Formats: sequence, structure tokens, C-alpha cells
Amino acid sequence: MASNYDLEQRTEQFAKDVRKFIRSLTLDLSNYEDSKQLTRSSGSVGANYIEANEKLGDKDFKFRAKIARKEAKESRYWLRLIDTLGNKEVEQVRIRLEQEATELLKILSAIINKV
Repeated sequence: MASNYDLEQRTEQFAKDVRKFIRSLTLDLSNYEDSKQLTRSSGSVGANYIEANEKLGDKDFKFRAKIARKEAKESRYWLRLIDTLGNKEVEQVRIRLEQEATELLKILSAIINKV
């Protein structure tokens, strides 16, 4: 990925990819509840990063970036709980999204540590 890749765009794409993934699931009771939580947390990664960029100062930026990182961790958690019911294609997408959540978490951690 290019070093100048816009993290706001990347977090937005993550949220869109999660929503597309959820539409591919068989939504039994547990997947339904887990997918609602996943939808919220995946969208909150980008929303909080955008707010961090509208910072009032370094403390505010760091605080909001930490919230974005927390939401990435939460998204990864919900992705791990989703049951793909043995569908290999859906499972591959789930794994890719879990990896993306981990990458976003690492990027946000690096940004936080530099502030």
C-alpha cells in the first residue's frame, strides 16, 4: 500500500467492506447481534479518526486516536465471533477483515506513539 494512502479513506473502506460482508452472512440470532455490534464499531474507527484530525491540540488528537484504536480492537473481536457456518468464501473475507482491523490498530498505535 502506498505510504501516502489516506487513512480516512482506508477506514471508510473498512466500514464499507464490513457492511458488504455482513450482507453475505446467514443471520441467525448470534450473528445478527454480533453483526450489529460490528457495524457500529467498524464505522466508529473512521468516525473517530476524522474527529481526531479536527483536533483542538495534541492531547485531543491522542485521545480521539485512542478511541479509534479501541474501535478497531472491538471490530476485530466481533469479527472473531461471527460464525461463517463453514462457508469458505465468507470465512476468507472474515479473515481478511480481521487482518485489516489488526493493521488499522497497528497504524493507529504508531500514530499515537508519535504524538
